[in-house]
Amino acid sequence: MAPYLTSPLESVDSALTSATKPAPALVAPEPEHCPGPESTLAGQGDACAGCPNQAICASAPKGPDPDIPLITQRLAGISHKILVLSGKGGVGKSTFTTMLAHAFASNPSNTVGIMDTDICGPSIPKMMGVESETIHVTSTGWEPVWVSDNLGVMSVQFMLPNRDDAVIWRGAKKNGLIKQFLKDVEWGAMDYLVIDTPPGTSDEHLSVNGYLKESGVDGAVLVTTPQEVALLDVRKEIDFCRKAGIRILGLVENMSGFVCPKCTHTSEIFRATTGGGRRLAKEMGIPFLGAVPLDSRIGMACDFGESFFDSFPDSPTCGALKEVVRNVGSELGVKAEDVLGEE
Repeated sequence: MAPYLTSPLESVDSALTSATKPAPALVAPEPEHCPGPESTLAGQGDACAGCPNQAICASAPKGPDPDIPLITQRLAGISHKILVLSGKGGVGKSTFTTMLAHAFASNPSNTVGIMDTDICGPSIPKMMGVESETIHVTSTGWEPVWVSDNLGVMSVQFMLPNRDDAVIWRGAKKNGLIKQFLKDVEWGAMDYLVIDTPPGTSDEHLSVNGYLKESGVDGAVLVTTPQEVALLDVRKEIDFCRKAGIRILGLVENMSGFVCPKCTHTSEIFRATTGGGRRLAKEMGIPFLGAVPLDSRIGMACDFGESFFDSFPDSPTCGALKEVVRNVGSELGVKAEDVLGEE
């Protein structure tokens, strides 16, 4: 039998609200088409009939999460909170997240944090060179792992007993950990918190946006590549942002060309068959933040946990990335000289 969507479907507002509700203690695994124990349809959907958890889910508290005010208080010292999204995997979203954070942190006056919400595929610690670190717990909460004096990271990778252990979690456990990242981590006073997300529109996106409703998200940066197959999914991501009330700071076209490591000439390898990110941004009425060419040395910098800006400052990709970062700062209302500092 072909898979099907449960009916009726929740609205986006309902899904965002249910993602932040406390999960009830279940007595059996969730069935295949379970609407979710935190959902407003919990215990009432067609898939709930005959489920051992039906009565538990139906009687679970339906009010707002009491931890939301605590999250708001914890994040009160953060000036700007930025989501990095991509409709499709493999477009360089996490790589862009690390370079955006490195760029902000290149100004010593800025304090920057990265929150890795890709629970099942955490790659940020490897790219930042802190893969083997663990979380330190203090009297005030969990301490971020500091890459440098002004750049900190939090990820599930720091909690794994072994580096290659798989994280096989359902939505409720993912939501719980994301809440801990927001409520229990001592982020302190920061200029930027960059939140890396998995591809698509999943539990992680709903949870982050739901938990940050009160404290506020400044906006989302969408990452794509020039091909139409990637742009198709970005259109869905734009629709999600609009329905969820997330401001779109702009669209970045990644891998828009290839930088030759010998002569630094930029060649087009992923042809924009339908106009690429620039045309899509114009079509959808969102800012186009810039096009970033692919430099093979980015992979090298990520593998060794180094800043691409520090390792290869003369690459054309560095110039393109800095222009994108300036545009992000402009959308946030930050003065140009305060984004990257003196160059």
